[in-house]
Amino acid sequence: MDLQSEAEEEVMIRPGERIDDLQRNNYRIIQDPGRFCFGMDAVLLSGFARAGKGDVVLDLGTGTGIIPILMEAKTGAAHLTGLEIQQGSADMAKRSVRLNHLEDKIDIVTGDIKEAVSLFGAASFDVVTCNPPYMTENHGLTNPEAPKAIARHELLCTLEDVISQSAKLLRPGGNFYMVHRPFRLADIIVLLRQYRLEPKRMKLVHPFADKEPNMVLIEANRGGRARMTVEKPLIVYKSQGVYTDEIYDIYGY
Repeated sequence: MDLQSEAEEEVMIRPGERIDDLQRNNYRIIQDPGRFCFGMDAVLLSGFARAGKGDVVLDLGTGTGIIPILMEAKTGAAHLTGLEIQQGSADMAKRSVRLNHLEDKIDIVTGDIKEAVSLFGAASFDVVTCNPPYMTENHGLTNPEAPKAIARHELLCTLEDVISQSAKLLRPGGNFYMVHRPFRLADIIVLLRQYRLEPKRMKLVHPFADKEPNMVLIEANRGGRARMTVEKPLIVYKSQGVYTDEIYDIYGY
């Protein structure tokens, strides 16, 4: 029996779940399509975020742990923690950490973003990342308690909750990274400055070169000086169904 088969035998895979290959370090992740699967936004954030050797990283609303696992593969971070309020997603994340034998590098904590400072303590991290719920409108939700609804809509936390907690969690000089939607950009920048996280770097993501952006990646620094670099746009597809070279590089293909 090979090591991959042994690892799968050691980690329980529940009905409805599957194991996906992450194309990095032979890492894999457990997901349940009936609940929620990570998207390109999480992968792009893991490629945009920077963590130096020895940095301690926290991912808020980690879902099934995709961002800590990818950042462990891509950066020199000393330790990563994922915080997730949904028990089912946190359980999958913990099992994915075990599946990849990363128990010494990644912790998954079940808890509420709004209570993150109480859980971890102020100024505890060098880097905080977040792929938060994007949608403010809650109308039309037939089941607000469904995992997909919680992941996509601001039902259990708001943009201000994410930014205010991140500002307190970061050490002076620490960096905050987030992926969001461009229609929230004014709110994002106002809130970052309100909580003394200075926007430093921004990249807009376009599905095609001739289409308007549908994602924004942003970096802010706790206590930084006022100066932001707007990087060249990231184009996802060069033709229908064909990624650009930059996307292939981020995914590790």
